[in-house]
Amino acid sequence: MPAMSAMPASPGSFGPAAFQLVLLRRMADFRPDLAEAARLRLGATLAEQREANRRWQAMVRSPRARGALARYRSVLGPPESASRRTIGDLECEALLWALPLWPELRFEVLAAPDGAVWNEWLVRAPGAPGPVLETAGDLRPWSATVDEVARAYAPVRPMEGTAPTRWRLAFTASGRPLVAEFTYGLLQDVRPADGSAAAATG
Repeated sequence: MPAMSAMPASPGSFGPAAFQLVLLRRMADFRPDLAEAARLRLGATLAEQREANRRWQAMVRSPRARGALARYRSVLGPPESASRRTIGDLECEALLWALPLWPELRFEVLAAPDGAVWNEWLVRAPGAPGPVLETAGDLRPWSATVDEVARAYAPVRPMEGTAPTRWRLAFTASGRPLVAEFTYGLLQDVRPADGSAAAATG
């Protein structure tokens, strides 16, 4: 498959292409094969990916950094949509951005009225058909989001992730206790809940 887009020509710019490389850098911890193929579709080198990640971390950690929501607006541009959402007793704004690597998904940011970001992850695009999730074999890497797995295999038990961009869910499928690993909200791996080496996904 030919590269879908080139990296920005200007070394000073940081836009959606570079941001996708940052997401892939984290996903490569679980799925280096998928992350590598996606990087090639972006037409980016490993050096460009490392530089994109370095610049993103510098933006996040800078003492002069703008707020997280402003940073996403600056990097990704105007959101595709923005709506009010109520979670429990709290109201927030849900903003969605399209990313070329995952046309059936959207990058969602939930922001408080003061601009503080509560959550940031990939979700299914409005109106896009989700995966059919019934058995453990349906849980293929990059096929589903946190919300989709939680609904399909309820009841689930949220578990602490191993990094800020990771989520974990414990549940039972096909009569087996499993733990699903997500990075930026996208399914990466499913393993037996007993921690054995055999993976439930290929």
